[in-house]
Amino acid sequence: MKSFLLIGLGRFGNHLAIELNELGHEVMAVDRDEKLVQEAAEYVTGAQTGDSTDREFLESLGVKNYDVCIVTISRDFQSSLETTATLKELGAKHVVSRAERDVQEKFLLRNGADEVIYPEKQMAKIAAIRYSSEDILDYVEVDGRHGIFEVRIPEKWLNKTVGQLDIRRNYNINILGLKSNGTVDVSVTPATLLTSDKTMMVLGDYKTIQKIYRI
Repeated sequence: MKSFLLIGLGRFGNHLAIELNELGHEVMAVDRDEKLVQEAAEYVTGAQTGDSTDREFLESLGVKNYDVCIVTISRDFQSSLETTATLKELGAKHVVSRAERDVQEKFLLRNGADEVIYPEKQMAKIAAIRYSSEDILDYVEVDGRHGIFEVRIPEKWLNKTVGQLDIRRNYNINILGLKSNGTVDVSVTPATLLTSDKTMMVLGDYKTIQKIYRI
């Protein structure tokens, strides 16, 4: 379990607070809007109304005591930037800030952010890859080049074993598991038979997936 200071309770910040709470983490939620704070108070550990650009207010929250401080302020980049810089000056262990444009990401990293999240850009990439082929059922980015894909098994691979196809050598992807009826079986061996009632969870890059499925 980790402790989070979450600053900004817009739509993204609100969803993030809910997810962190459901995962069992401690969350202190902060926003200028008292109504948003009251709503969040129902599912977070603590909630306070205040101006995060006010150094004294931030200091009163004890930012050093949180494992992660996340700034999800939207539509007010100046406030986001000031909050990020002040958190770092006050000794925050790890600061994650939200960007809405590429240029914002650069400024945030230069002014104290340890990491920058870019929800719109990241979701656009995921959606573009996910819906570019009927054979790609899900996608999680690992880094700029690689991802974990849930894909249908190519027709020419059906009723053959992983060993017969020598998939890692011939196709440069790693099968992490096979999914059937919502359950993933990770005990994949060279003797594992690929059948039409399953989908594959594979680790690889998108260009490789494109070649396999001729996207």
